[in-house]
Amino acid sequence: MVESVLSQSYKRWQLILVDDASNCVELTELLSEYHQDRRIDVILRDSNGHISAASNSGLVAAKGEFVALLDHDDLLHKDALKVVAHSIHFNPDGKVFYSDEDKVLEDGTFNHPHYKPKWNRDLLYSHNYICHLGVYKAELLREIGGFRIGVEGSQDYDLVLRAVEKCTDDQIIHIPYVLYSWRMAQGSTALAADEKNYTHQAGLKALQDYFNSSKRYEGQDIRVSDGLLDNAYRVHWPLPSQIPLVSIIIPTRNAKGLVEQCISSIESLSSYSNYEIVLVDNQSDDPEALSYFEKLNRKSNVRVLKYDQPFNYSAINNYAVKHANGEVLILLNNDIEILTPDWLEEMVSHALRKDIGCVGAKLYYPTQIQHAGVVTGIGGVAGHAHKYFAKEHAGYFKRLMIAQNYSAVTAACLAVRKSVFEQVGGLNESDLTVAFNDVDFCLRVQELGYRNLWTPYVEMIHHESISRGHEDTPEKQARFNSEVSYMKTRWGEQLNQDPCYSPWLTLVKEDFTFK
Repeated sequence: MVESVLSQSYKRWQLILVDDASNCVELTELLSEYHQDRRIDVILRDSNGHISAASNSGLVAAKGEFVALLDHDDLLHKDALKVVAHSIHFNPDGKVFYSDEDKVLEDGTFNHPHYKPKWNRDLLYSHNYICHLGVYKAELLREIGGFRIGVEGSQDYDLVLRAVEKCTDDQIIHIPYVLYSWRMAQGSTALAADEKNYTHQAGLKALQDYFNSSKRYEGQDIRVSDGLLDNAYRVHWPLPSQIPLVSIIIPTRNAKGLVEQCISSIESLSSYSNYEIVLVDNQSDDPEALSYFEKLNRKSNVRVLKYDQPFNYSAINNYAVKHANGEVLILLNNDIEILTPDWLEEMVSHALRKDIGCVGAKLYYPTQIQHAGVVTGIGGVAGHAHKYFAKEHAGYFKRLMIAQNYSAVTAACLAVRKSVFEQVGGLNESDLTVAFNDVDFCLRVQELGYRNLWTPYVEMIHHESISRGHEDTPEKQARFNSEVSYMKTRWGEQLNQDPCYSPWLTLVKEDFTFK
């Protein structure tokens, strides 16, 4: 570790080594040797205080404007500090910087690179994706009181949570280079999360304490529980005591079997009671379907609207929203089958957050992933993250099992406040009648400053394209090509710079492999 600092191409650094009362003669002698370099300070603690106390001793001695955190058994890339200094220079208001990282085996082989997204608030609330190399403005660390005693094992998670509380979003900077390598030694968290499962409990405490004390979320009863994986967490966002009316909008043409399956799953499973179903009949002509729709229309919480125009997904939904009474809208395909009883509680609780725009769900095909968020740029316009992965797969660095921000989610199941839908002007019905209208909608919502979110805690089967069919005629292909052209013209290079993805990951496939 020390040698990796000594070999840095950037020379303006101070290395602080804190011996937390090791009482080891060999180590003391080694530290004494290193201390001969005037850039290396050695602090010998009289009593063992564990990692938070030892790190605070180091912070007291820090002379730099910025502080980088380095574990005793890890390595810096030789240009790590140069790249950090470069990033600081071009982001003078930055307070928190973090890089990509990888792991290194005991034989020196580097593997498992983690190519991270730009600042992703809800991803951090799910697990500590920032981790290494973490670089903080020293003034900020002193303002928040340094490391906190009582969360040892996840002290770095606790630190970054308290640090970002004091930052604006544009002061948290991702450096898209692998600057740090975790050494995969026995007993290391880098080798396996369950090597130190006490870190999971410490992280849970750190996250709950953060929400309890956060000015950003003051007065909100936010709860944290175990996530689906070790060292991953689930945040339960509160619903108001008077739960809002939700309008579930389902467009269809005929397709009685699909609609019945969809609505039956809603009615039989949903634990959320205050909802209305707005079924939009787009020129149905099947007697069985029409008879079923008439029967549905007699229910107190179901309305069937007639939309007697050629199929235009955007226009159909815009029309339905004008007739929807709910504070929250759910755009839902007629080929969706609900699997999660509290799906509405989860989606609505996120949609009501003032900084959240669109909320998406986890959709299956039925045993493989169909949708787990949208990454722009894949295939030229956009693709579904982790498409065709096994249902139980954890995904790229846990991302199939944790809530996080994505630039877009599919309108096959999309929740959004009606006020946000109207603010952005609804779906684009003139240029995007079938494809990409949901991606365009989400990007426009994001453009207004909202974050879009995907949650793995709402699961559904998506019997995709059964009702509408495929792009298999010259007319459909011409329309699709026109929609592709519109998206590329409207969003330009932004499509290839998805902040919730990484510039090092492929835009050809949907599997998060290296470009």
